[in-house]
Amino acid sequence: MPNFSVPDSVFLAAAQAFPTPFHLYDESGIRRTIRKVKDAFSWAPSFREYFAVKALPNPRILEIFRSEGCGLDCSSECELILAKRGGFAGDEIMFSANAMPPREFEMARELKAVINLDDLSDVELLRQHGGIPEEVSLRFNPGGELRNGSAIMGQPGESKYGMPRDQMKEALLRLKALGCRRFGLHALLASNSIDESYFPALARLLFTLGRDLQEECGLPLSFINLSGGVGIPYLPGDKPNDILAIGRRVRDVYTEIFGAPKEGSPGIRTEMGRFMTGPYGWLLTRAVHEKKIYRDYIGVDACASCLMRPAMYGAYHHIHVAGKRDALADRLYDVTGALCENNDKFAWNRPLPQIQIGDLLVIHDTGAHGLAMGYQYNGRLRCAEVLLKEDGTFRLIRRAETPEDYFSTLV
Repeated sequence: MPNFSVPDSVFLAAAQAFPTPFHLYDESGIRRTIRKVKDAFSWAPSFREYFAVKALPNPRILEIFRSEGCGLDCSSECELILAKRGGFAGDEIMFSANAMPPREFEMARELKAVINLDDLSDVELLRQHGGIPEEVSLRFNPGGELRNGSAIMGQPGESKYGMPRDQMKEALLRLKALGCRRFGLHALLASNSIDESYFPALARLLFTLGRDLQEECGLPLSFINLSGGVGIPYLPGDKPNDILAIGRRVRDVYTEIFGAPKEGSPGIRTEMGRFMTGPYGWLLTRAVHEKKIYRDYIGVDACASCLMRPAMYGAYHHIHVAGKRDALADRLYDVTGALCENNDKFAWNRPLPQIQIGDLLVIHDTGAHGLAMGYQYNGRLRCAEVLLKEDGTFRLIRRAETPEDYFSTLV
């Protein structure tokens, strides 16, 4: 189910304190999830969660992760700058290559980040731009489909990320010749999986590959990075992932392949974003317009510049009307923004209570890949971000953009 842990009184108070639209994030919920993930993998040697910065790139949120002992997963110059300014350095940063400019390799090496190479050609690119460190990670793509029985869990054969098996070995042999002394493995083969078999299946694939590669190449396996892909229940009928159960199942696979976990055994890393913050964000927006033609439309003061997922993917985000949680949902509405695009909708034919102009709509599960994917099409500007702190107070952590911001880059 979508997250109903925050009462409407909090949403209404926030909307009195700050003009809509804005995203509201729950610090307590984020911290609880971080601690649960760490508990789930407490058995693993040198475990660390590297929060995927792309999910929610706000310095105040990254401070929460740093205070809880997490690292950051970065994949761009700006994300590396965020990490540096937030006090992250060295092996607290995982930098994943993906057709990036060479200077970003140099910057990652200056920060002494762990480098995760995406392609065979990246070996030479890294050698020329920053140099080969003693530890390098490689991103694996097995091709085809990742299945659990007859169910397809992911389509790595259609993904642009990672290397096939033969290139992994060639890359490691090149790296070894250039001074690399140990390696890690990484793969992301599914997105937003609510199948608890995904991480154990991925673990078996990577653990087996790592065991074999270290024997073939004569390099020790330092760690396995299971990346992200553990999803959240966007739909009302979805069951949330039990991360503690997932951790136990991964341990069983680890023990089968590597033996009992002990110091010096290959470490475990994760790079979750959506799972860590997704359920703890809500987009608060007010109804500003109603239109009745072939459908009933409720126009709100937010648009896809604040939350692109419904327009981009047709993704479902649950919506409720603050103060009307228990009211009969006897109306069908398309909930729309003001962009000159017909896909600028947060819901299509959604059953909701009757909505009045001025009502506060709460759009759920926007704590990951929400504002981070925003844009400025049609001159519509990105909204603010507000943190609900552990003591119950609010803190503005990103102001809304203004027209001056829109024009500031023009020459």
